[in-house]
Amino acid sequence: MKFHEVLRELRSANDLGQKQLAEILKISVKTVSHWETGYGEPSISQLIAIADFFEISLDDLVGREF
Repeated sequence: MKFHEVLRELRSANDLGQKQLAEILKISVKTVSHWETGYGEPSISQLIAIADFFEISLDDLVGREF
């Protein structure tokens, strides 16, 4: 899975709307939308914040498989 797919699934599984996630991460709803559609990607510090919030590893968040 790619980052945008993982993010969408995590958000949905946690019953969060894009607006709620944006407020938690202190970003715009448009940014969350861009991430989920694959139009944009977060910075490293944003990836860390997302992984911390959902309590998952960065590898899992970005869909890294070995």
